[in-house]
Amino acid sequence: MLSSEGLYFTSTDDKVNEQRSYIKESKVVRKIDARLIPVISVFYLLSFLDRVNIGNARVAGLQKDLKLTDNQYQICITVLYVTYIATDLPASLLLRKIGPNILMPTILILWGLVTALQGLLSSYKGLIAARLILGLLEGPMVPSIILYLSMIYTRRELSFRISLFASAASLSGAFSGLLAAAIEKMDGINGRPGWAWIFILEGTFTALVGFFGYFLIPASIGNMKFLTEAERSLANERIINDRPSIQISEKFSFKQVIISMTSPHVIMVSCISFLIGSATFGIAIFLPTIVSELGFSATHTQLLSVAPFATGFVCTNLASYLSDKYQTRAIPICFCAITSTIGYIIFLVSSSTAMSYGSLFPSVCGVYSLLPISAAWVANNSEPHYRRATSLALTIMATNSGGILSTWLFPSSEGPRYTRTTIIYITFSLSIFSLSVMNALYLKWRNRQKLSQKNSISSGVDETSDSWLRLGDKHPEFIYTI
Repeated sequence: MLSSEGLYFTSTDDKVNEQRSYIKESKVVRKIDARLIPVISVFYLLSFLDRVNIGNARVAGLQKDLKLTDNQYQICITVLYVTYIATDLPASLLLRKIGPNILMPTILILWGLVTALQGLLSSYKGLIAARLILGLLEGPMVPSIILYLSMIYTRRELSFRISLFASAASLSGAFSGLLAAAIEKMDGINGRPGWAWIFILEGTFTALVGFFGYFLIPASIGNMKFLTEAERSLANERIINDRPSIQISEKFSFKQVIISMTSPHVIMVSCISFLIGSATFGIAIFLPTIVSELGFSATHTQLLSVAPFATGFVCTNLASYLSDKYQTRAIPICFCAITSTIGYIIFLVSSSTAMSYGSLFPSVCGVYSLLPISAAWVANNSEPHYRRATSLALTIMATNSGGILSTWLFPSSEGPRYTRTTIIYITFSLSIFSLSVMNALYLKWRNRQKLSQKNSISSGVDETSDSWLRLGDKHPEFIYTI
């Protein structure tokens, strides 16, 4: 290789320089990971915890004390997702304007206060109002986090980083069981029942974390004070090399929103996300109820709910790590869908309490591992910024729409077997498998199409112009992740 000074370097020199560059980059990524991922994970853990702790409160006596029918309890769960979904797209489009360092901590404080106030309620109407407001405030968090991470990490790094915070959902399932078992013992203190203290203490803690969030979340790579100037420059360069459109100033355009909404790969992943959402939220909210109906006491139920979620935490991170390492999304999604199917089938045919409980492990592992990989899939294949923001919002809206469906799939009259619901979830898992295969084949066809037409298309495309903004993921140089 000829240098600017006319000297020839050996291939060994090139490899050494490449290795040094890789080590520098890895060091920067690790520093960003160490600072951001724990904070983001706590944000999401609290988001999920405050959304689903109503399941633990039900076991602790919420439904009985408020004299709620099964139908009223399900409505209380459902209404949260209605307002939650309504804020997904606006939040994604406004994140860059407001700044993640302002938006995320603010909504964290507000929904923490609303969560705590649920512990003071004594009527069905009051609980409905609180859940509506809670959904409105929590809605922006997930799309904001994923979009924020997609602005900081490269496409090949994204799935694992999403899993690191999204696996907090399974961890929160375990955490909520432990917390509820402990907090429930406060029953009667200051005249409040145990379920009320679950809301009060968890909500207060959330608000406190939100306050500290203002000091922990940098607005962008350029604001990362924990990096040196050289490290910030390298971090920016990585993203520019990965997504050239990011270096060009982009103004909001409804055209990008429409393009995203009509992209076949976004539509297919949105359908996948709907099915994932139904299974994920169904398990998160109703697993304590399922376990209790297998014949365990309230305290044992809270504790036995921990193990499946803790196992799901490990599986989620492992699946996403392998997805990033081998740069594939469809294969791990298909594998996880089959894993959850096996769990559902075991639950369906089981004749013993031990087998029914054991079947929850593959079900939770398979379902919870799907979410970060599918989110990374749509983020990887959507450019520029506002198209990616829209596609992420659409998939998250679909996920939460699935959450609405899940609230109606577990009537207590069908417990503890829930045969109809289990069959539905088996169908959903097989549909996730099929849609993933279809999307992979479509993206493979689009990549082949780009390759065959590359010379004729790119002849009129200027790499240094606004072509990346105009074409985005349709650019001939953009390769879809399969």
